[in-house]
Amino acid sequence: MNIIRLLNEFNKKFAIVITNAVGTMWCAYAFTALTLVSLPEAIHGGVATLITWIAQTFLQLVLLSIIMVGQSVLSEKSELRAEQDHATLQNEFKLLKDMHQELFAEFNEIKQLHTEVHVLISELNVKVTKN
Repeated sequence: MNIIRLLNEFNKKFAIVITNAVGTMWCAYAFTALTLVSLPEAIHGGVATLITWIAQTFLQLVLLSIIMVGQSVLSEKSELRAEQDHATLQNEFKLLKDMHQELFAEFNEIKQLHTEVHVLISELNVKVTKN
């Protein structure tokens, strides 16, 4: 059981290392150079061979790294946007909380004034009924 957990942790770390290595433009450049080695043979093989080389060798190998780089850039932008949105929401929440406290204080003042008005009305009623 413990060995399986260790193997799973190793696999995860190894996958991250490989992903970080393949997901770079330097890897894309290296893959491009690697694919160009077989380009002359593809050209001499005719149109069908060249199309196969483009589809199966160049696009699959080179675009893999380029797409991974693009996804990484988009992910960074998305994380930055999420952090900015979070900060904005935190600020708005603080403003709403402050407004709530102010309104609560004003409400308590109004309740106090309401009580005082009722007392004054009661006193006035007493004076009016005496006269």
